[in-house]
Amino acid sequence: MEFLHTGVDLIVGFFGLFFLTRILGKTQITQITTFDFISALVLGELVGNAVFDADTGILKILFAISVWGSLIYLLEIITQKWKNTRAFLEGRPTIIIHQGRIIRESLKASKLDLNQLQHLVRARGAFSLSEVAFAVLETDGTVNILKKPEFEMPTRNDFSIPQEKAILPFSMILDGEVLLDNVQEAGFSEEWLQEELKKQNIKTYKEVLYAEWLEGEGLYLQKMN
Repeated sequence: MEFLHTGVDLIVGFFGLFFLTRILGKTQITQITTFDFISALVLGELVGNAVFDADTGILKILFAISVWGSLIYLLEIITQKWKNTRAFLEGRPTIIIHQGRIIRESLKASKLDLNQLQHLVRARGAFSLSEVAFAVLETDGTVNILKKPEFEMPTRNDFSIPQEKAILPFSMILDGEVLLDNVQEAGFSEEWLQEELKKQNIKTYKEVLYAEWLEGEGLYLQKMN
């Protein structure tokens, strides 16, 4: 009976958290701030304690999720409607490199050391701080950079090359499994895909690790071995 009680509580807590994250939106994951991270930990702790506390029922679990979720949702509404509250509730981006000069005061205020700065900058494709003209520490802890002109990659405009339409590739086979939705969205059928595989002496999808189709390039694939 105790295992049944725990199982039911887990199921209720799982779906409660699932619906809450759907209501709060994708930004809770993709643009998570320090407060969002703490909120997620607290919410998980509330549900975890409720699940393993014999005196806590399903209604209390749902109540805890609802109250905490409502508070987070309320803060989201406040920051959307009143811009002046965003700096206090969400924080604001901090310039840590300005015109190639590291702002030491900003690093200290952000509790960031040079080793961490180097790591964050390398993640943005700059392996030397001397390449960076501006660096901004965002509210979610990531760093966005603007390189000095001499270190920027050349673009088509630099060479007066005619612009081309951006084309999205379609993944058609992943780990030996065909993605029929993608095949059909690309305008083809499964029969067409099978014929293309036969041209490369491939009999089954299981032989293919990855396959994608790109307009103008055709079908690209890599076999399992």
